[in-house]
Amino acid sequence: MIDVPIYNVSGEQTGSMQIDEGSLGGRVRIDLLKQAVVMWRSNQRQGSARTKSRGMVQGSTRKLFRQKGTGNARMGTVRTPVRKGGGVAFAKREPSWRRSMPQKMRQLARNSALLAKLQGGQVAIVDFSPLAAIKTRPFSAMLKAVGAERGCLVALEGPNQVLFKSGRNIPKTEIRQVAELNAYEILRRRKVLFSPAAFQAVIEDPATYRGKAQA
Repeated sequence: MIDVPIYNVSGEQTGSMQIDEGSLGGRVRIDLLKQAVVMWRSNQRQGSARTKSRGMVQGSTRKLFRQKGTGNARMGTVRTPVRKGGGVAFAKREPSWRRSMPQKMRQLARNSALLAKLQGGQVAIVDFSPLAAIKTRPFSAMLKAVGAERGCLVALEGPNQVLFKSGRNIPKTEIRQVAELNAYEILRRRKVLFSPAAFQAVIEDPATYRGKAQA
C-alpha cells in the first residue's frame, strides 16, 4: 500500500489516502510507457508536408517541339521534372503518422505512469473546495504551498470552469478530468495533484478512472 498525503490550499497536510500497488499493475511497465509516449507524440504530428508532382503542376501537356530535326535534346512537356517550374519527380504526399494501441495496453501504460509517480512521491491530494472564485493568484499560491509551482498536472473528477480558468495561464500547469488522463500527460509534468473525489475514482476503478459514481 502507498500512502498519498492530503493537503489543504495552504499546504498543510490534513490526512492521507492509501492505494494498493497491485491495482495499478504491481510494477512499472517501461515497455508500455515507451510505446504509449511514442504513440501520443506521433499522433500530434500534422503530416502536412506536400509537394506537387508533374500531374499537379499547371501547364500544357503539349510536347514543346518535335522529337527530331531541331538539333535540340528531346523534350516533353513544360511540367517535366527536369525543367524549372516543373513538378517534383517523387512528390511528397501528406503522410499519416497515426499510431494506435489496444485499449487494455493504454490502460496498463496509464496505470504504470501513475505508479511511477506514486513510487517517486510525486503525487498529492489537494482539497480545492476553498478556491471558489476565478482568480489566478490564489491558485498559484496553492501550487507553491504544495511544492508544485515548477510544473504539475491537476486531475479533477469532472469539469470545473473555476479551476480551469484560474490555472490556464500558469506555465507548465495542466488541468484535466481524471477519466481523460493518459500516460504521456501523467509523465510529462513533475507532480500530479488529485482532488479527493478524483483519487477516489482511481481507487474504485483503476481501469477507467471513472469511479462508481460515474460508472
